[in-house]
Amino acid sequence: MSPFTGSATRTPDWRHLRLAVDEGVATVTLARPDKLNALTFGAYADLRDLLAELSRDKSVRALVLGGEGRGFCSGGDVDEIIGATLAMDTSQLLDFNRMTGQVVRAIRECPFPVIVAVHGVAAGAGAVLALAADFRVADPSARFSFLFTRVGLSGGDMGAAYLLPRVVGLGHATRLLMLGEPVRAPEAERIGLISELTEEGRAAEAAQALAHRLAEGPALAYAQTKALLTSELDMPLAAAIELDASTQALLMNGEDYAEFHAAFTEKRPPKWQGR
Repeated sequence: MSPFTGSATRTPDWRHLRLAVDEGVATVTLARPDKLNALTFGAYADLRDLLAELSRDKSVRALVLGGEGRGFCSGGDVDEIIGATLAMDTSQLLDFNRMTGQVVRAIRECPFPVIVAVHGVAAGAGAVLALAADFRVADPSARFSFLFTRVGLSGGDMGAAYLLPRVVGLGHATRLLMLGEPVRAPEAERIGLISELTEEGRAAEAAQALAHRLAEGPALAYAQTKALLTSELDMPLAAAIELDASTQALLMNGEDYAEFHAAFTEKRPPKWQGR
């Protein structure tokens, strides 16, 4: 996403989520604990717009997404979304479904790592939000459910049919998207759906530790690594190697590359600038 912005001012308050920024780490919390953080139209829109704003804000170098209360996110609100969509025409439904996909694109395309802290349920759209992140840190209570077929819709919602096979393989992805059965933490770790499995109740803490570690590192190198991981998913090897070469040539002209050499020579830790 481009760092250039127009005349619109930064959003001072987000109605459908909670945001805090500390030492380069943005913490975004889904805060409807009484509804297991079920998503509403407003929550989707806030996530889409917030990620775009933070992508233009050079002070943010990592983001943690979590949920308040007993679970991470139970998916779309049954009354406020499923009930409401029954009254929409095709044009309105297309606008809504494109918006949910824009949230996933924003997670994949933002220039900083996104870590999702999962405890309890991550179902439906909540499971896809976790899937789209760069890291999924979960505790033993975590369970992932891709529930779309269970409400009569395609399992390939919000890019799930694109992303999930690339994370866990086609066989596991077919099972998870077709059947919609819950995947508990031990199996999720075994098939690669979880990046880090923590002790009970420690997912948020571990996600913060990882985010601060990333925020202290070479931000531009991380941003380019994330961009290449996404871009090269559908590239032939020759094109991927050429893109790698061009990217490395640009980074080798950067300040961080020179700083590493200076730090190595002077036997001190590098002072990364993200440039």
